[in-house]
Amino acid sequence: MNHFVLTIALLTFFAGTAQNKYEREHRIRKNQFPENALAHVAEQMVDAKKIRFYRETDSAKVSYEVKFKKDRLRYSVEFDKDGTLEDIEILIKVVDIPDESFSNITNYLQSTFSKYRFRRMQQQYPVGTENPEKTIKNAFQNLMLPTIKYEFIVSGKKDKEYMQYEIVFDADGNFENMRKSLPPNYDHVLY
Repeated sequence: MNHFVLTIALLTFFAGTAQNKYEREHRIRKNQFPENALAHVAEQMVDAKKIRFYRETDSAKVSYEVKFKKDRLRYSVEFDKDGTLEDIEILIKVVDIPDESFSNITNYLQSTFSKYRFRRMQQQYPVGTENPEKTIKNAFQNLMLPTIKYEFIVSGKKDKEYMQYEIVFDADGNFENMRKSLPPNYDHVLY
């Protein structure tokens, strides 16, 4: 009987993963990173510090990410498995978001959660329909464009329990999507 209950619980869990973000990042060496991906951002990484390379896996895809600090900003540049640019993210604070957009975001969060706390905020430059070189140029100039997105990792309380969520808003602070998010990978911690 217990085996049957466990099987049903696992099936229910995996059936609900479409709206959940089960993403794991693993640090890799530079020589394990796609060469054509590095060619896109080599110029921007010239004076960069704290350069780190990652391989990201989630339930649907594999991607690569390079993170670094340049001109006091923390960048994260993500590529697909073939080395094609997907997006560029910059770590931001509340003061970096226009007041009206942030007001829309907080109104959404207050109506969705009984309590919430920001874990991370990022300004995202998706490639979309424009060419990757233009996206790179816009991101490294930190331009406020109507195509940018705001991505938040939020700990939110719903139905008497806290969960972590990844929530994306457009440049005006309008809700786009939300997924449950696992906390960072702590596989390296020994118990």
